[in-house]
Amino acid sequence: MTEDLARADSPGRGGFDAHHPPSPKLIADCVHCGFCLPTCPTYALWNEEMDSPRGRIYLMKIVLEGQAPLNPTFVNHLDSCLGCMACLTACPSGVKYDRLIEATRAQIERNHPRTLKERFARKLIFEIFPRPDRLARVLAPMRMYQRSGLQSLVRKIGILKMLPDSVRAMEALMPVVPKSVAGGALPEILPAKGEPRMRVGLLLGCVQRVFFPEVNAATARVLVSEGCEVIIPRNQGCCGALMVHSGEEEKALDLARQVIDTFDLAEVDAIAINAAGCGSNMKDYGVLLQDDRKYADRARAFSAKCFDISEILAQMEPRSPRHPLPLKVAYHDACHLQHAQNVRQQPRALLKSIPGLEIIEVAEAALCCGSAGIYNLVRPEAAKELGQRKVSNLLASSPDVAVSGNPGCLLQLRSEMNRAEKRLPILHTVELLDAAIRGISAESLRTR
Repeated sequence: MTEDLARADSPGRGGFDAHHPPSPKLIADCVHCGFCLPTCPTYALWNEEMDSPRGRIYLMKIVLEGQAPLNPTFVNHLDSCLGCMACLTACPSGVKYDRLIEATRAQIERNHPRTLKERFARKLIFEIFPRPDRLARVLAPMRMYQRSGLQSLVRKIGILKMLPDSVRAMEALMPVVPKSVAGGALPEILPAKGEPRMRVGLLLGCVQRVFFPEVNAATARVLVSEGCEVIIPRNQGCCGALMVHSGEEEKALDLARQVIDTFDLAEVDAIAINAAGCGSNMKDYGVLLQDDRKYADRARAFSAKCFDISEILAQMEPRSPRHPLPLKVAYHDACHLQHAQNVRQQPRALLKSIPGLEIIEVAEAALCCGSAGIYNLVRPEAAKELGQRKVSNLLASSPDVAVSGNPGCLLQLRSEMNRAEKRLPILHTVELLDAAIRGISAESLRTR
């Protein structure tokens, strides 16, 4: 495999440029013990050393040292990585693979010419998904496509096979659009119920606010019920997570600055985030903006205020009573929650606070569902295999409901559940807590 890497033609550089290449010190931390292998999704799929964390670190090393060029073979192995960070949890040496993969992907985007097909796919993704205004504009056409029967016809006669992979993947992941999306907008300020405990800013997200407005509404209601004043800045934009994880460094920096400016004006005690990928990115703003003299200190202070919604709620003594929800709930750990943020017990603690609810632990919990930011759009076949594997594990114990803490996971799991022709409601964790506080029946959740 290394010989293939060295022989492959490369139109670009033989190594990395001088702007934050992957750190030799961090590369040297890897002792190639192999503890990462069982938890790596691509190694689990293909059993290929160069598609494992330690294999990719070795590739980074030889390109950094000039022993091999930054060529298509190298890029393919790095692109195949989901960035799920399961290796962070598994590594006994504390190797910071997250820093290495993000630095390397930024190098790739600056120094490796993408094919026309790749440029089209990435352009399409980055012009739509980080732009909630543009995402919102496609809701009406999506609704018509689904409700008119056109979607069924298109799938039946095989038109999708003629379209680019990225477009087919988007169509497969398309959520069911309700008859009306009215009522999704939230006011800028929601007063706390009872004595205020905390002033909390709420990140709406991009995909979350358009495709899952009910999750944001549930998040706001729960925070208010637990004594938080909720501030929702109207002009908040994308946090830049998709860009960071895909090597689009300059775009990510600009978006991070805008988010910091927006929430600094809100003067909140904490920022509640209900999307795992956004949370891991925003907690890293201090690293992302470390070279920016104007923003470095502000970014570190900002990141210290960022918490997953489960972290904020788990540290509070419950104020609102929970009504019983007699449900068997399969909990899916979102990768950027359990691995990147080390948040595992807090969501479970919230679910355990609901009377009558039984948490089911899922087999291969550390393995990614295949969503991984834009991965299921640019690598749909691998994502599909992982999604099918995750759905099989979710269904194994016959739960009533499955829950997770990330919109990408919700889209991926619902898509694969539909592909398998199985019915299992896939909800956000905070939706169950909200239902318990409001007294929503278990039966209504089972049939969602």
